[in-house]
Amino acid sequence: MLESLGALTGSPWIYAVVALSVLLDVFLPVLPSGVLVITAATAAAAGTSAVADAAGKVSHVAHVPQEVPSLLVLMVCAAVASVIGDFVAYRLAWRGGDRLARAIARSRRLTTAQERLGASLTGGGILVVIARFVPAGRSVVSLSAGAAHRRVKEFLPWSALAAVAWTGYSVGLGYFGGQWLGASWFGAAVSLLALFAAGSVAAYIVRRPARRRDGAHGQVPAPVA
Repeated sequence: MLESLGALTGSPWIYAVVALSVLLDVFLPVLPSGVLVITAATAAAAGTSAVADAAGKVSHVAHVPQEVPSLLVLMVCAAVASVIGDFVAYRLAWRGGDRLARAIARSRRLTTAQERLGASLTGGGILVVIARFVPAGRSVVSLSAGAAHRRVKEFLPWSALAAVAWTGYSVGLGYFGGQWLGASWFGAAVSLLALFAAGSVAAYIVRRPARRRDGAHGQVPAPVA
């Protein structure tokens, strides 16, 4: 894996690529930001192993890129980019006016998220953190918070916590997966499966309150006009 991606993972440009991908995937959830973060962290794990092997006089150290990503810099770039992306989406939705409100009203997913945001954000905002792990959940929460005109102090601190949690989890998966399973496609694939598994669990948690409420009332909430 490192041989095919060495030109990127062994370059300082990896930080810019990761940051740009994380920043933009709030608007384009199809961007593989999680894949890039895990790959870069796996490269860092390979570099750490190479240093240890060098001390033991292991000959294959030459096959590992000389420059490997710094885990700390990688986490800072990804987390900061995540918060900036969330805030940009939040502000755009805040200023979106009637057009965005009509778009949200046409989507049951966005409408449900918007309805729950009021109590969730003021009551602790844990939904923002959990939704960060759900595919497209970050987009739903950021846009809905802006469209609902939630206050910055109710949204941004939880967005920052979500960014740190997601980044730490993703980097940890890549790094420890690379340490335990080796810096290979298999190790990266296992780490990605763990990331997707967390997303599935988070999606279940986010949807559960809506299902419980819908069952209690016997109907799906009507869209906001």
